[in-house]
Amino acid sequence: MTTRPEHARLLRLATRASVAVASILIITKAIAWWLSGSISMLAGLTDSLLDGVTSFLNLLAVHYALRPADDDHRYGHGKAESLAGMAQAVFIAVSAVLIAVQAFDRLKHPEPVGAPWISIGVIVFSLVMTVGLLILQHRVVKATGSNAVRADSLHYRSDLMLNGSILVALAFAAVGFPQLDAWFGLGIAVYILWSALLIARESFAVLMDQELPTDVSENMLALACAVPGVLGAHDLRTRISGNIWFVQLHLELPGQLSLLEAHTLSDQVADAIKNVYPHAEVLVHADPQEVVKPKAAL
Repeated sequence: MTTRPEHARLLRLATRASVAVASILIITKAIAWWLSGSISMLAGLTDSLLDGVTSFLNLLAVHYALRPADDDHRYGHGKAESLAGMAQAVFIAVSAVLIAVQAFDRLKHPEPVGAPWISIGVIVFSLVMTVGLLILQHRVVKATGSNAVRADSLHYRSDLMLNGSILVALAFAAVGFPQLDAWFGLGIAVYILWSALLIARESFAVLMDQELPTDVSENMLALACAVPGVLGAHDLRTRISGNIWFVQLHLELPGQLSLLEAHTLSDQVADAIKNVYPHAEVLVHADPQEVVKPKAAL
């Protein structure tokens, strides 16, 4: 894993690159849409506008989330990413509805697509820019494990499919099937709306302190119990805040251990979990085995 300063540098690099790419694509697609009047291109422009907004919000959220914990935020500022995600989801959903309205209107009042080859060139350029950004994001995620950049990367990966479908629609329009442009625009609107719902669901889960997946929690308990001297573990609780997993659990230890020995075992358990899950912040409470209620009585 990267050091904390390098981690922060890579996160800022990825988020700034995302904003820069989105800004370039907004300008080029706006020109292409103005020349062509294509609904598919309008959908692509809208998606790039969304990318710009979401990337900018992500940049702000990551900047805020990287702030260290303070007296008012003892668990850090990581949930800023999820709050930004909820705002993104609402904005994306509204935009998807607007695209659908435009597509239905074009189906009722068909118009030829102007300058299709210019639009095709813009989409090819968009694909190249998106691939370059994805390569950078992949390297950052591999180095930092950032959930924010990973989510942004998934969004831009879906843009490859979106721009690919726009390319197909424009190609059909160029050879004499302009009505397909509106149908593709409508399909893209549905896809964007579905993406908004997924973003909202993931962000809501984090804001509501949803537990980590069951297999992860079970593995954490197994790691704790595998430490020599630990008799058992229970009451594991987890939640996510930004790029940090907060983990709490109780250990069952022999009652005759000294406080120093119990503390040492607790640190070993925390280290065992952190070695497998580097983003985990682990808080361990030691219980004498004699006061732990038998499972049968629970």
